[in-house]
Amino acid sequence: MDLIKLSRISMKHLITLHVMLDTLSVTDCAQRLCISPSSVSKTLSQLRNTLNDELFYRHGNRLVSTPLARRLGPTVHQMISDMNQIMTQEEFDVAHYAGSFSLSMRESTFELIAAPLCEQVLKLAPNIRLDIWSKDNIGVSGLAKGVLDFIILPHDLSQPPNIDNNLVWETLFTDEMVCLMSHQHPLADQPLTIDNYLQYDHIGIVDNDLSVPFFELQLVQQHRKRKVMVNVADFGVAATLCKNTELLFTCSKKWAEVAAQAQLLIMKELPFNYGQVGYSLVWYQPSMNDPALRWLYQQITAVGQTIGRSTSVQ
Repeated sequence: MDLIKLSRISMKHLITLHVMLDTLSVTDCAQRLCISPSSVSKTLSQLRNTLNDELFYRHGNRLVSTPLARRLGPTVHQMISDMNQIMTQEEFDVAHYAGSFSLSMRESTFELIAAPLCEQVLKLAPNIRLDIWSKDNIGVSGLAKGVLDFIILPHDLSQPPNIDNNLVWETLFTDEMVCLMSHQHPLADQPLTIDNYLQYDHIGIVDNDLSVPFFELQLVQQHRKRKVMVNVADFGVAATLCKNTELLFTCSKKWAEVAAQAQLLIMKELPFNYGQVGYSLVWYQPSMNDPALRWLYQQITAVGQTIGRSTSVQ
């Protein structure tokens, strides 16, 4: 252990690195820490010399973190969290808590979860700030970097992703899958069978953090592969495409019941066994040491339980 080298790194350096990994901007980092940009630059320079790494470099018009900086992210995040608990040594007071939380979810999940979650959280903790990102902008890797606190996303429960052993995946609620189509679709007035389901072209959802959906594998094993002619990143875009085409879209039933994009579409049950699906809450395991994050976790799971108990109104 190099005590002399360690003595040159203070909480000021760690906090600056933590915020820089989040903002990737010297100006934004300075604003968040209420100091000048030159102070941020000076602290980063000291840390670069100590660690013998550039930490951040400019690529075009933006800053990019180095591999070492990204690897340090989770450890630094945990160290700051532990130090915060040591310094405060007081019970978490939700009514006066003025911190911020950062979540990420698919845009399609906003209508289903974000609205009731914001209503509940802001009612109990009026002084907090919620940063809710689209998963297209910040994915699962943001948890390990300390940029995100939680991610909420739909996926096949039969095939939980295995991206990082330090990530915890907890099912908020289970769901069914349905097939959406326009009212002008040739199948609109017919029972949906496996033959006519496979006869028509489909819209697929792509997600780089998840493996091939289990229902796709089931379909191939039991019948044959469906024809996916268009791939998009989100449910809402897929539903919009359905309205003016003969494409079929397979998605979450609970989302289809509440989403504005799906209201003018016909919903049919799938004619095959697709396994088990649901919405999961994902977080970095050490985060639960923070009482504020434990509180937010409780609010998210409570909202998930409410959604899970809801039934279709159609």
